[in-house]
Amino acid sequence: MTYDFPGDLVSVQRELDAVAAELTALLEVLPYAVEPVEAWERPKDYWYSGGVRSRPASPGWTDEQRGQVAALRARRLALVTTVVTHPYWGTLTGGTVSDARTALKHLDQDVGEERRTV
Repeated sequence: MTYDFPGDLVSVQRELDAVAAELTALLEVLPYAVEPVEAWERPKDYWYSGGVRSRPASPGWTDEQRGQVAALRARRLALVTTVVTHPYWGTLTGGTVSDARTALKHLDQDVGEERRTV
């Protein structure tokens, strides 16, 4: 099924996707720990055998990095709020709201052989 999403809603969803991708990319290159931590290693006979056994030291995040993450998270929250509270959702009924929200999230992605369009 296709939905006739308003242009402003589509624009906000696309900006939300871009901001989320930018935040994810930033978090992937930042040190793993926000605060500085020393390197550590689990003993060989540690009770939990799966997962990470050691970590190198982490310098933590700089104030600039913290600011970048905070700004992206705040922008993402504002965009999510705009999408969720958009008046368009009030024009739909029942299960179509859930289906439409999913369609909006996947608007620019191929879904099987069909492509969802505006």
